[in-house]
Amino acid sequence: MTTLFRPVGLRELSPIWDSGMRGFPPRLPHQPIFYPVANREYATQIARDWNTKDSSFAGYVTKFSVDDSHLGNYQPHTAGSATHVEYWIPAEHLSAFNASIQGMIAIESAYFGLEFKGFVPDRFGLKGKDAVAQFVAMAKTWDYGRMDFVCEVSTNRKAVYLNFLFWAQFDFTALGVNQQQRDAIIEKLREAWDFNRIDVPLPSGTQFPTILDVI
Repeated sequence: MTTLFRPVGLRELSPIWDSGMRGFPPRLPHQPIFYPVANREYATQIARDWNTKDSSFAGYVTKFSVDDSHLGNYQPHTAGSATHVEYWIPAEHLSAFNASIQGMIAIESAYFGLEFKGFVPDRFGLKGKDAVAQFVAMAKTWDYGRMDFVCEVSTNRKAVYLNFLFWAQFDFTALGVNQQQRDAIIEKLREAWDFNRIDVPLPSGTQFPTILDVI
């Protein structure tokens, strides 16, 4: 198996979640090529410097493993510097490429612009709230209703997953949640996630995201 990386924005990460973190969404008509890259550094550069400036103001570095027998059908290409190594997968081959992915796609790290709003769910207590308001609501829910907290995580697991790395380092102090309280809620979210036996693990948090002052 070969480990590859793919920088994605929130719009691309959303259907990846919908696939159970097992495949990338079909390319759009104006996107004839799918570009996974060969190293974390290149993926990070794209996620941090490019994806944070698109409409979702977020860049996620995803990591996944591909069967060597399938990847052998494609040649690596160097785009500029020696670290900019990528594979060119024709859009019509993406379904077969997804089938060659071994296990789940994981989020390695994430980067956010100041205008990041996150994934906004359409039901239960987090309905209609942006990522910041969601976390503040979850903190309040933990204070008065532990079972409601657990149920919210189960019901809105997609929002929790997509916004988790943003929550893990955003400064909520001005909103009444200090850093110690934030970190405690992050751990409670992990516990509730495990309690609900959700198949997709939360990001490990070994590489926390960065909120960028994107101009």
